[in-house]
Amino acid sequence: MTQMHRTWIFENQPVIVGSSAVGGPFEGNGNLAEDFDILHDDLWLGEDSYEKAHKVLLEESIFKSIEKANLAKEDIQFLLAGDLINQITPSSFAARTFATPYLGLFGACSTSMEGLALGAFIVNHGGANYVVTAASSHNSAVEKQFRYPTEYGGQKPPTAQWTVTGSGACVLGSEGKGPKVTSATIGKVIDMGLSDPFNMGGAMAPAAVDTIEAHLKERKVDPSYYDLIITGDLGKIGHEVALDLMTKHEIGISPEQFKDCGMLIYRDGQPVLAGASGPGCSATVLYGHLLNRMRKGELKRILVVATGALLSPLTFQQNESIPCIAHAVSIEYGGDN
Repeated sequence: MTQMHRTWIFENQPVIVGSSAVGGPFEGNGNLAEDFDILHDDLWLGEDSYEKAHKVLLEESIFKSIEKANLAKEDIQFLLAGDLINQITPSSFAARTFATPYLGLFGACSTSMEGLALGAFIVNHGGANYVVTAASSHNSAVEKQFRYPTEYGGQKPPTAQWTVTGSGACVLGSEGKGPKVTSATIGKVIDMGLSDPFNMGGAMAPAAVDTIEAHLKERKVDPSYYDLIITGDLGKIGHEVALDLMTKHEIGISPEQFKDCGMLIYRDGQPVLAGASGPGCSATVLYGHLLNRMRKGELKRILVVATGALLSPLTFQQNESIPCIAHAVSIEYGGDN
């Protein structure tokens, strides 16, 4: 593997041999509903708490991705997963069900690409033949922890975003056919002093641009190398900020090429304010919609840049600013893949 300051080039190119996306009722009414493998019409998923429902989302995406890879649970050597709930308990409790060696991750909404980067690193170096990586979120569980229970009906400003109820997972293998993970650029924490938890897109945008700039520089490629460069969940506000920053940094990327998962997943008319967020946002969009487009031949090279706001209810109560991070992973598919 070629190693740079922040970028790993995966010479063995781990393969995404199976992937899945699971969503809730709001996602079922969204713009990408056809790209979900499983959609639920009830936020409770038959459970007696939103946190337990969250765990079920993750379990379903894990087992569905393994099924689509034509593998058995016993073939998987490691599970890498994370979410937003205290001490990532939905992921850890799902790992209890899965009963496979487990690495719990927390990168807030950047967790999806943190897991994909680390999973690819493990497979690329021969640490495993197959690993599963997943990220998830549940709207009502996250609202209860970070803001107010949805039953309160609290009003939000236009800069706020809607947490996705969903989980995305993929199986990475050392061989097989499918989209290949070719590189990853690890983000660094960027804090511009913003403290408004209802404008996380604006807070995360500088971290996204920093990682994109580092990735292009270290890989020595132009933005045009990729058919699509897509951020995790900057939403409308953060997307505009990121475009403005890239213009100032002279990163030649067009608005048509630069997209955001948080702006794709829901349709016009859904009351999501500035767009979607949550670890389940980029995970479901990538492991459902984007990989489906790659398999159809519509996209050959994409760079997925998942962003995360590394705050907690405690840091907000203590009037801390919001440190942010972004991890980028390149995925390529074509030719004999």
